[in-house]
Amino acid sequence: MKKILIVDDEPNIVMSLEYIFKKENFEVFIARDGSEAIEIAEDNLPDIILLDIMMPNVDGYQVLKHLKKNPKLDNIKVLFLSAKNKVSDIELGLQLGADKYISKPFSTKKLVKEVKELLK
Repeated sequence: MKKILIVDDEPNIVMSLEYIFKKENFEVFIARDGSEAIEIAEDNLPDIILLDIMMPNVDGYQVLKHLKKNPKLDNIKVLFLSAKNKVSDIELGLQLGADKYISKPFSTKKLVKEVKELLK
């Protein structure tokens, strides 16, 4: 069973993504901010992380930088899922090492398809 970590401070998004990915037979972990995301990633080594950027305390960019610096975590796939949709935001996310960047609002069908593609 593939493991997915959903990192977002928006409860409605977390609930719907958790439901969708459990239905797709993923083991789902939830983090509500960046520091919790790092802790959960270190403890559970997910296959992929759906990562919001704008969160309290530690933002998504900082989480990604932390993951890429840690040899134990640097091969985890990261898909940014963010309302920040300027070209400069997307480019920064990809430059930092994200595997994919999807802007909110998003199609859940497209998201599931992208996650499965990244995990092939």
